[in-house]
Order: sequence, then C-alpha cells, then structure tokens
Amino acid sequence: MVLEQKHRLVIAEDHTILREGLKALLATRPDLEVVGEATDGREAVRCAEELNPDLMLLDLSMPRSNGLEALKEIKRLSPHTKVLVLTVHKTEDYVFTALQAGADGYVLKDSSAAELTLAVRSVLNGERYLSPAIATTVVSGYLGSKDGISLRPGFDDLSSREREVLKLIAEGYRTKDIAEYLCISPKTVEKHRANLMERLNLHSVSALTAYAIEKGLVAN
Repeated sequence: MVLEQKHRLVIAEDHTILREGLKALLATRPDLEVVGEATDGREAVRCAEELNPDLMLLDLSMPRSNGLEALKEIKRLSPHTKVLVLTVHKTEDYVFTALQAGADGYVLKDSSAAELTLAVRSVLNGERYLSPAIATTVVSGYLGSKDGISLRPGFDDLSSREREVLKLIAEGYRTKDIAEYLCISPKTVEKHRANLMERLNLHSVSALTAYAIEKGLVAN
C-alpha cells in the first residue's frame, strides 16, 4: 500500500496558545504535516527558505518584520510556498495589500475550524480563498476600481512632509516622538495625520500602516 504524501506546513503566529491550537487542529488531518513554527516575521522567512513548505499560515501582526513584509520575502525566496494569511484585520487596505504582496488566501481568526480546513485545502489545490466575511469588501473594491473610482486617492499629491509623517506612523512612532524627530509640534503631527486619513480615505493607524507598506515607504 502506497501512503499518500503529506503536505508540509509552517505556522507563523506569535501567540503561543493560538499557534499550538492550530498545530493540534492540523495534526488531525492525515494529509497534513506541520514541519515548522515561527514566532515573528524573520523566523517565518527563515522557515520558508530552509524548509520550503507547501503552505505557510501567516499572521500579519508579528514582531521583528511584520507579516506583510515577511510575505513578500517568502514569495521571493520560496515561490513554491503557498501563503494563507490568518489575521484579525478586516479592512480593505490590509486585504488588498496582502493579495498584492502574493497571498494565496486570506482567513480571519474568528473563522471556524471547518472554514480554516477548507481554506488550507483550497489553497493547496491551487485555488484562491477569501473568508466570506471579507469577500464582499474585495468585490466591491474591485468594482469600484473598474468604474474609475480610486480606492486610495491622493498619494501623488502628498507633500514630502506628509510622506515623512506617514512613514513614521507606519513604523510605530508615537505622536510625541514624531514631533521631536521632525522638530514640529505634536498638534502639527496630529493635523498631518488627520489630513492623511481624509485625503487617502483611510480611517485608522493600521490602515495607514498597510498603505505605507504598499507604497514602499516602509523598508522590508
């Protein structure tokens, strides 16, 4: 009897309890084998390069190189590896940025075990998988762009100072730190941030961060 070859998986998730839960869940599937674990973005990239897994479950919010940066490197170093993003982020900006960076699937952490299993199998079969909760957002964004509506207007019109502020926000600096670094007042920083959110139609720091990564303002 010839045994079916198992698909090799890596789990990149910085929360131990969740990572162990995912490992236990996937271990119940006879065709899946967890061959590596990573607790931050750099470890995820190293695992992809050294293990060349069939699929990586990748959290977007991790220390030492976030998931979006790691995703680009994983796709560059291990093109064979499918990447299934597993995250809490539901905003349009995170979804589109992850897909543009090469994600093969996008699943929310509040999904059921059955949905996660379906997502893993779909991606391994060469299909793209999106959680139903965000699929409508993706379709709406696509239709909006087809109608000539810019999803993220105004980047080319941003001043050099606004780009500086955007970059520092994306790198995690606080208002006070940005003000000191740029030699401006905290109120001016807050005004720049408010203007950025209005002009780019982005309404949270996480959305600004995803946008800055997409535009290459934050180095990999």
